[in-house]
Amino acid sequence: MTDSRTVAGRVLAGAVLLAAVSSLPWLSGTDPALTVLRARSGDQDPTPGQLAAVREQLGLDEGPLPHLLRWLGGDAGTSWVSGEAVWPQVSDAFAVSVTMMLGALAVTVLVTGLVCARTLYLGSRGRLRQAGDGVSAAVLAALPKFLLASLLATVCGVWLKWLPSSGWEGPASMVLPALALGVPSGAMIGGLLQQALPGAFQEPWARTARAFGLSRGYVARNALRRALPGVLPQLLPTVVGLVGGSVAVEKIFNIPGLGRLALDTALAQDLPPLQTVTLVLVLLGVGAGLAIRALCRALLGPALRDGALPALPVVDVRVRWWLGAGCGAVLLVAVVAGLLRDPAQVDTAARLLSPSLQHPLGTDSLGRDMLARLGHGALRTASVALAVTGVSVLVGLLLGLSGRVGTGLTEVVSTLPAVLAGLLTTAVTGPSVWGAALAVCLVGWAPYAAQTSALLAQERAAGHTMASRSLGAGAAHLLRRHHLPAVLPAVIRNALLRLPTAVLVLASLGFLGLGEQPPTPEWGRLMSENQPYLELAPWTVLGPAGALVVLAVLAVSVDGGVAGWRRKR
Repeated sequence: MTDSRTVAGRVLAGAVLLAAVSSLPWLSGTDPALTVLRARSGDQDPTPGQLAAVREQLGLDEGPLPHLLRWLGGDAGTSWVSGEAVWPQVSDAFAVSVTMMLGALAVTVLVTGLVCARTLYLGSRGRLRQAGDGVSAAVLAALPKFLLASLLATVCGVWLKWLPSSGWEGPASMVLPALALGVPSGAMIGGLLQQALPGAFQEPWARTARAFGLSRGYVARNALRRALPGVLPQLLPTVVGLVGGSVAVEKIFNIPGLGRLALDTALAQDLPPLQTVTLVLVLLGVGAGLAIRALCRALLGPALRDGALPALPVVDVRVRWWLGAGCGAVLLVAVVAGLLRDPAQVDTAARLLSPSLQHPLGTDSLGRDMLARLGHGALRTASVALAVTGVSVLVGLLLGLSGRVGTGLTEVVSTLPAVLAGLLTTAVTGPSVWGAALAVCLVGWAPYAAQTSALLAQERAAGHTMASRSLGAGAAHLLRRHHLPAVLPAVIRNALLRLPTAVLVLASLGFLGLGEQPPTPEWGRLMSENQPYLELAPWTVLGPAGALVVLAVLAVSVDGGVAGWRRKR
């Protein structure tokens, strides 16, 4: 019964997604024939006869349903723009993206190991008294992937000429994109695992193993086995994101991957390849979800099925109040100083000036003061990002608690790139910051739902939960006293680590004309619009990027402090 609900969730979500994608040219409010003709020839003012000819050639007057039915019948068709067969295009892009994904996954695992190395070392020796505060993971997770990609391409590719900085010529071309994609992803997963491991090391089996003289490697391996199932579901959005959501990195390195193909076809309303790309991503998401769930069950073993899984002990978190206070003070000073300046004043004689007493963070390509723009964009950036994250967490919790139907939905929605969600949302709401926020919410809940579902499965199999149920505890009591306390802290930590990502995704949508528009000085947009000047004037990007990192460290520090205060009470 539960498996049938999971399948139903997958089928329902997949059908809705494919139907929405198939309707995109008609939902956009722009004549599909005009968009296709402009993509073909760049003709900005075609005649009515030319438009009519394109409509007749592509069958646009039939509406979306006949096109979808023909495609479901196995006819992938040809590109409306290039006239080339769809399957070779998609298969070539998929091969490139999968190769890059494997490299990025290797980097992700390596960075995760580095983040957790100290915890594993101390825990295996019985010397771990507190969980780490996760600051190093927060710093790395907050690094914008496009900024990291630009730095790697400039330094390692152009200046030092160690590796190719553009194109796809073989394994060497994979290294820099894999680093740009894998470092933030590994830091995010490593930060979550770093918080889960101390509880595993405090379980009775670990103390018994050390008392009997079993090797430290044995203790470390089994602690990983115990902690990983609560973190592994985060690999699902990571894997799919590395394949279909790495548009910025693919564009910087000029890589013909699946994410770039999805973006180009969506913007051109080139329906046949867009449908096929969406199907490939859905199948990839479902396959990855099944594999991750099977791995989690294998790691936990019969204890998950038999209800004999011990609850992870709660471990104190090391809190460095001075760090959180310092980050808060730095942000406050920067914002207040920026608010006292004019963010819209253009001075072409002061273009791209380096930091000075007059312009502490330098100026941008129009001579506008970067500190002023940073300060005036702070409230907008923080409020929208927090709203998006809060809604995503709430939806993720609700669907994660819903059981197998939520699991199927999560696997499918994880496959939808935020840019494509933005195009679908904008087609209905029009371009606006809140339309972009809605688009991010539509896909942003999936990581939290996956995490909630995994942690909930473990909590339901815990001995104390089984005992409460046998004593007659109802669903409301179990939810309030057992399920939510076991799930919420980890989900909140995940949300804080992903907070900078929400800012950057909103910025990418704004950069494509789907969200916040100039001259609004939103932080993510400041980085996006100044990215072309990174080599010439790095301060135009490093200022807002540094503010984003400081915000992430502040959020993680506050979370650790609040958690410690609650435990002491």
